[in-house]
Amino acid sequence: MNETLAVIHLLGHTLVVNGWKLVGYAGILLFTGRWFVQLAASRAKQRPHVPPLFWHMSLAGSFLLLAYFIWGRNDSVGILSNLFPCLVALYNLQLEARHRRAQSTPGTG
Repeated sequence: MNETLAVIHLLGHTLVVNGWKLVGYAGILLFTGRWFVQLAASRAKQRPHVPPLFWHMSLAGSFLLLAYFIWGRNDSVGILSNLFPCLVALYNLQLEARHRRAQSTPGTG
């Protein structure tokens, strides 16, 4: 995973891309993309709305970024900064699942 896959020279800077950076880039794309999902859902409902996909993307992005910061960089700041959003996403997905179970149970309205 640490093997160089590409070297990009841009504006006087050199970017070395390896497998771990691809994992990190995927995590960033998911973590950033979740806001576009939330924006589209809110626009469709014409009110603020956070769909379950937002939390799934948060969780997947956090896991990928945690993997990058644990094994790719060994960076405690990155680990700590991505651990909390991961826990929040897990909690919200648990609440969503509980809510769906309650709605699907006969007699609960």
